Amino acid sequence: MSKHKKNTRAVSNAVFVAVAVILIIIAAVGFALYATKPSTTSTVTTTVPTTVVSTVTTPGMTTTSTQTVTATQTVTSTQTQTVTSTLTKPVTVNSSGAFYNGQVITFQYTAQFMCTPPATTFFPNETNQSKAAMGCEVGAGNISAFPKNAAPVFVLVPAFAGLSIFGPTQLNATPQGFPTFTYNNVTYVITTQCGAAGTMTACPDHMTYIYSPAFTAVEQALGIKNGVFNLPEGVLPTPAHDHLVTFTTNQSIPWYIVVVLVFDPNIFPNPITGQCQAIVPSNTTNPTANCLNNIQALENAMMTYDSAVGMANAKNPIWTTLVNTDLQVVVPGITSPSQLMSATNSNMVLYFSDPAIYPYPI
Repeated sequence: MSKHKKNTRAVSNAVFVAVAVILIIIAAVGFALYATKPSTTSTVTTTVPTTVVSTVTTPGMTTTSTQTVTATQTVTSTQTQTVTSTLTKPVTVNSSGAFYNGQVITFQYTAQFMCTPPATTFFPNETNQSKAAMGCEVGAGNISAFPKNAAPVFVLVPAFAGLSIFGPTQLNATPQGFPTFTYNNVTYVITTQCGAAGTMTACPDHMTYIYSPAFTAVEQALGIKNGVFNLPEGVLPTPAHDHLVTFTTNQSIPWYIVVVLVFDPNIFPNPITGQCQAIVPSNTTNPTANCLNNIQALENAMMTYDSAVGMANAKNPIWTTLVNTDLQVVVPGITSPSQLMSATNSNMVLYFSDPAIYPYPI
């Protein structure tokens, strides 16, 4: 068998460094702290034998005597020692990239996430799961429970990359938290606007763990009955993902999450350029026509069957368990594009503004 090669998907080495700088949300900043130890005083006592010669002269006679005496000398010295140590403190960058109308824009996070109503409202028997996931779930939702001015943010999960989307290197994710996808003996690193939770590229103010009955189904299909990573069954880290919105604003507002599972690698956008690359052969005239950098493309992809999907996901347990059709994307619980703006499939809310500015250094 030929050895797999690793290529970065549509990202040059130089560009990958740039995205790593921005997508990595933990930056190390060194602060030098100077600590001076208290002064120490030491006393040294030295005893030195000394010979004293004395001469006594009397009329007619001179007497000389020799006497040995001991002289004691005390020397006191003070020593001061200065020790320099360095403390490294993490700095969180409260922003990430997103897609709007074919452009790459910025999310600026302003508050902690919210999950409402809690997962047990929809899944009353999953109390341990809800506790581990801080009440956050994918699989059901109630828009009326969200803040009145909440808008949808479509979370694009590269589900074609299989279990590597969840971040552990033992599942073939990179050490940075990006998923990988292998086709025709070539392995591609799928860089995303947010790496998997718990990794250096995870986005701020996102939930760490999520419960989903879909996760449970995949675990059971793999013969896993008691969960993984010391988590309850059906609870996994927030997967690596991109964002898609339908408008921009300089004001921070609540956004409710609609999860989109992307099974066609040809339409998953590059996080820096917003463009797509054809990786897997397709029976469509233009394999990247539905590049998911705008809402119209998402609506089209929901209704588009492509042979690339079956070829890309033949060994993917997420696809074989949950979907097993050639649709380019699947929005769990939402079957029609007309429902995208009026329904949800999660109870998760993020808070951010999304100004139409490019988020990465040029």
